[in-house]
Amino acid sequence: MSGSYDFEEQERIAELKAWWEDNRWYVLGAVVAAAVAFSGYRGWIYWKASTAEDAAAMYQPVEEALKANDAKKVPETAQALIAKHPGSFFASEAALVLAKSAFDAGKLDEARKQLEWVMANGAEEHRGIARVRLAAILMEQKKFDEALKTLDGNKDEAFVPLASDLRGDIMLAQGRLDEARAAYKLAIDKSSPRNPVRNIAETKLNALGGAQ
Repeated sequence: MSGSYDFEEQERIAELKAWWEDNRWYVLGAVVAAAVAFSGYRGWIYWKASTAEDAAAMYQPVEEALKANDAKKVPETAQALIAKHPGSFFASEAALVLAKSAFDAGKLDEARKQLEWVMANGAEEHRGIARVRLAAILMEQKKFDEALKTLDGNKDEAFVPLASDLRGDIMLAQGRLDEARAAYKLAIDKSSPRNPVRNIAETKLNALGGAQ
């Protein structure tokens, strides 16, 4: 019985060796591929972290130029950051800074360009505010229909009060008083009691004679 068992065992070992000879390169290849994939994943995590660090470091001069009100340095530092790390949180933050700087200088088309870039490429956290600011610029340019269409694209509940208040301003500028009242009313209804938009919208609504 023992001899029979040993013979069977030897047969299985021989089969295993034969299988290994036939398949070892596939097995080794799979192991190497898994190792490379893991290494690549770790490398990607490291790259992402180091990229974020570099983007954060590059944003520091943007902040400093902004505080110093340096009209030349703000665009220089912000554009350098956007060019190097276009997909980063700090790049869209820098683009918002560029937009404000351009708006303050009366360069509305440049401000619009930066805000459109944020809406298309920026961090999710920045897209809502970029949309509202863009609509405000379009209103300033008297492109009322375009401004309203921009606000229609808002899907973020957090920006509904602000977007509705601005919609009311656009309607008011067009002489559409009933629609302006409805927009201000919506801004009030969607605002929390501590939201400053609520008081602003209430003031405007009261100036129009209240909701009718």
